Amino acid sequence: MIQVGSQIISLDIFEKHFVCDLNSCKGACCIEGDAGAPITFEEEAILKAAYKRIKPYMRKEGVAEVERRGVAVYDTEGELTTTLVNNRECAFVFYEKGIAKCSIEKTYLEGKIDFKKPISCHLFPVRINEYRGFHAINYEKIKICKPACECGSKLKIPLYSFLKEPLIRKYGEEWYKELLEAAKLLD
Repeated sequence: MIQVGSQIISLDIFEKHFVCDLNSCKGACCIEGDAGAPITFEEEAILKAAYKRIKPYMRKEGVAEVERRGVAVYDTEGELTTTLVNNRECAFVFYEKGIAKCSIEKTYLEGKIDFKKPISCHLFPVRINEYRGFHAINYEKIKICKPACECGSKLKIPLYSFLKEPLIRKYGEEWYKELLEAAKLLD
């Protein structure tokens, strides 16, 4: 583990290589698992406020679930998560050429909202556990991301480089610069 600022970072963040390969995984991270994407109360409020603008990009099944249950629900562990369709895929998923994509992100990319997507989605496959006084930043190794690991290895792109944008979004530019300094020390 390495400490950057008050955050504790798993060495996997520096050692693993990763680049999403949507043509191989088909966006499986949006449709696999036993719960929706973890979100904050602030993100829930943002999604509620932006829902009418996101809705046109959603599938009818997702719209039905959100209108029945809301943009977020509590999972079995009591965590706030995005709503699921059929206890499987995120309600905000739509498909483009057989690949699961995010209607929240599409709405953002079209300039209709200023929220890209929940930070847990943006940081995936990194998961953050928040504790009093620090965050633990860990890599979540899962089978569906094997193509991304292979692609990252071929391109020699470490996980922390692939996740530059969301890490800066979460912790800021200065923190990311410190992270880069820590990475140099590990080489």
